[in-house]
Amino acid sequence: MKEKYLKNLEFYKIVEQAAQNCVCPEAADRLRAVQPCADPEEMRHALAMTDAMTVRYLRLGGPRLSGVEDVMAAVQRAEKGGVLSMAELLLVGRTLRNFEALNSWYHAEEAKVQTDGGVLDDLFYSITENAGLSRSIFDSILSETEMADAASDALYDIRRKIRSAESGIRDRLEHMIRSPGTQKYLQDAVVSMRSGRFVVPVKAEFRGEVGGVIHDVSSSGATLFVEPSAVVELNARILQLRSQEQEEIQRILSVFSGAVAAMQPLFGVSYDAMLRVDLLLAKARLAADQAAAMPRVTDGYGFSLLHARHPLLDKKKAVPVDISLGRDYDTMIITGPNTGGKTVSLKTAGLLLAMASCGFLIPASERSEVCRFRDILVDIGDEQSIEQSLSTFSGHITNIVEILKEAGPDTLVLLDELGAGTDPAEGASLAVSVIETLRERGSRIMATTHYGELKVFALETEGVQNAGCEFDLETLRPTYRLSVGVPGRSNAFVIGEKLGLPDQVIDRAKRHLSAEDKRFETVLGQLEDLKLEIKEDKAEIERLRYAAENQLDSAKEERDKLIRQGEEELAAARRRAKELEQKVQDTAYGLMDEMKALQKKENLSAAQKLQRARQIARRDALGVTAGLGSEPEVKNYVPLTSVKVGQVVVMADIGRSATVKNLPDKNGMVEVLCGAIKTKVPLSSLMAAAEPKNKKAPSPKYRSSGANANVTRTPAMEINLIGLTAEEAVMEAERFIDSAVLSGMTQVYLIHGKGAGILRKALHAMLKTNKSVESYRLGNYGEGEDGVSIVCLR
Repeated sequence: MKEKYLKNLEFYKIVEQAAQNCVCPEAADRLRAVQPCADPEEMRHALAMTDAMTVRYLRLGGPRLSGVEDVMAAVQRAEKGGVLSMAELLLVGRTLRNFEALNSWYHAEEAKVQTDGGVLDDLFYSITENAGLSRSIFDSILSETEMADAASDALYDIRRKIRSAESGIRDRLEHMIRSPGTQKYLQDAVVSMRSGRFVVPVKAEFRGEVGGVIHDVSSSGATLFVEPSAVVELNARILQLRSQEQEEIQRILSVFSGAVAAMQPLFGVSYDAMLRVDLLLAKARLAADQAAAMPRVTDGYGFSLLHARHPLLDKKKAVPVDISLGRDYDTMIITGPNTGGKTVSLKTAGLLLAMASCGFLIPASERSEVCRFRDILVDIGDEQSIEQSLSTFSGHITNIVEILKEAGPDTLVLLDELGAGTDPAEGASLAVSVIETLRERGSRIMATTHYGELKVFALETEGVQNAGCEFDLETLRPTYRLSVGVPGRSNAFVIGEKLGLPDQVIDRAKRHLSAEDKRFETVLGQLEDLKLEIKEDKAEIERLRYAAENQLDSAKEERDKLIRQGEEELAAARRRAKELEQKVQDTAYGLMDEMKALQKKENLSAAQKLQRARQIARRDALGVTAGLGSEPEVKNYVPLTSVKVGQVVVMADIGRSATVKNLPDKNGMVEVLCGAIKTKVPLSSLMAAAEPKNKKAPSPKYRSSGANANVTRTPAMEINLIGLTAEEAVMEAERFIDSAVLSGMTQVYLIHGKGAGILRKALHAMLKTNKSVESYRLGNYGEGEDGVSIVCLR
């Protein structure tokens, strides 16, 4: 794109605004020299990088960078063997700190969730830090002229000796100037420095009274600055140490320069990346100020700018416009009153397309679409501005001649007041001819005009669209809104009448209009009314669509919330089941160990062993049951002082209901039945149970030959007791039934065999009194017959 056309569009004002946001002068210079992208793909990438940087800038703010300049010149000199000055090394150090700041900013915790596809990754990953070198530089160099004592051990030692020697000289000279025999020869009792040596001010008339070397004379000649003989040798020693100090400083600078040289070429790559980041951040800051967005880039030569604002106008006052070209029509004729916004619309389209071509986000809706034109050819005139048109006919023609030479299918042509400044009839004919020529060459065209002939041309010509800038007849002010599809009206008669022009003058003017002009104005009025109705309907449709989208988004959010909640509850349940599974397993292993220990006790009878085994099993099963319960432990409660047999109470330590089986013994222990588990607990751990809302009469235990006939039998539902003693079989059966109840089974199978019926009788006796048993029966044919007892559980 040619510079003069971009200048007419005021593109360089935008560039300068962005350049002011750069931290590094070199980045600002690069931005001022920005060039449009070569193709749509490059344009997409440039816009994506600016958009990603803008999103990150809005989220995190900008990184803390130091302004650096001409760093590469110093680095390249170091690479050639040169020794850098302290000022140059500090510049390198600040640059290295910039590298660190950029990497820290890019990898900040708040920015880890990326939606840009990592488009900036390559840029930031090319920045190589050297924190050790930057820290050493700033630890060693205090300013552009001062090296720190700690820069090296040798430098520290030299400076320590210098301070010691200077202190010795000062002590001698202070003693001398305070001596009564010397004071009369001195102009002042002070010690000063001349040519790097300590001297005292001696009166000129006593120059022979104080032995030493004269280093300076006052301007009046009355005072001689003499280095006393007593300190000449010490002063010489200090000068020697000063020389060693400078040599050591040069050595340190040489070491640092070598370290800087060793960083090449990585430093050069990192420095280039830093400038590119600075440039992108400048674009991002401008985008944030303009409330700009990233448009979509198309491959053809058409664009659609929605809610577009001119970036140089106040964004709070600028009226957004919609401008489309290149799809349904390739030419737009904009008409309307003066200062109504025609030129602003023209410049807005050209400027925003130029900005997008150079990687700038544009102040328009993100639904906008842009394309890459090889050039944007502009005829707005040397003195044309947004507020006022001052171009002449000759100036227009000169520009049009050049435009016709350069126009092609990949160019956008913007023509302001086409054909103006000459005879209206000839100007209108010339304007139509220019547009037809440009269309033959494939250009996209936007032109503003006052000529009615161009309005008719747009109505009659396929691919040419009328557009008008609206005007408020009540306030007599332009609205600056662009209405596509309807040509603008001059409204001269209405405006004249509103401003007080006599009615007879208006009527006479109307009579001078031809019948064709009158019909044309009437049709324009009807078209404008129709356009407004369509616009209102479209706005209502857009409002309804927006409301529907919001409702859909809310529904999706609620659905996702419920899904997440369900997943969390399922995960919690799985964790709880896993914990319970582990608890049951641990309890089972402990129970087995206690059972084995019990069986080894020879001093207990079989009945005592059985009773003890039952107590162990019930205790451990109760512990597992407590883990299953949903009721929490009751921490604050009023304990019962007495209970009755059959009374329903609550076991406060586990929060579960139980039934009292026996009154408290002498130790205050009460036997209760909790579910299928019978155990003894302290009376003080029981509390009154709440009265149930609906009491149901208990169902009597009964036997049924067909109970639960439809239950599918599985191995987990049966236990083989054959080969055990009656006591062992009863104990195993009770444990199996308790476990089945906890597992939620409704039916189990006790395999005891036929034999003499000893096991069957012992088991049936136990089943009659077991509270967990609803009913039981012997098996039918195919179920094991008399060798199996089928138990239905509560």
